[in-house]
Amino acid sequence: MSTEAAPAGDFSDASEPFLLFETWLGEASGSEPNDPNGMALATVDDHGMPNVRMVLLKGLDTQETGPTRGFVFFTNLQSAKGSELHANPRAALLFHWKSLRRQVRVRGSVTAVTPAEADDYFASRPRLSRIGAWASDQSRPLEGRFALEKSVAKYTAQFGVGEVPRPEHWSGFRVTPVEIEFWHDRPFRLHDRIVFRRPSADAPWTKTRLYP
Repeated sequence: MSTEAAPAGDFSDASEPFLLFETWLGEASGSEPNDPNGMALATVDDHGMPNVRMVLLKGLDTQETGPTRGFVFFTNLQSAKGSELHANPRAALLFHWKSLRRQVRVRGSVTAVTPAEADDYFASRPRLSRIGAWASDQSRPLEGRFALEKSVAKYTAQFGVGEVPRPEHWSGFRVTPVEIEFWHDRPFRLHDRIVFRRPSADAPWTKTRLYP
């Protein structure tokens, strides 16, 4: 796997950030050893204390697929991130592709996906992952590994060989960005940085080059 950075200026002429992101994600899919769709998700709790964790991007709404909306991920709504996003529906994302020496930063508002979207994605998950969504009280205290295994066994027996429905406490969120920054490593830390900003989700983007 090559660790050479992509040529300088390969994104300076871009005018639409979603399509540029889609291109970069596609290139990362061919070079990253694990989870090119992995992203750090930052939220804040009710005391204003920040929280960050890795999640997986599971949907990208671009102009080619319909109205541009944002970046989609799924989770237990009763988890820490679910509770924090319910109280303060804003988030930041960070994609870092070490193999390409690139990163993308995203900031924006957060809304819930539709039940139909959540159902469709949940149905696509492996069966044991669907059972795990029922078995795990995500982010809450666990007295021991055996308790989790016991819960998995309970729901495995409950659903037998039938369909595993989506639990009401499991769904997804969409981050609709007002800022997307593209960063590309350059020698001597003279990196290329271009940021797209807009005042609202239905406003046009403006593009600015930043000092590294």
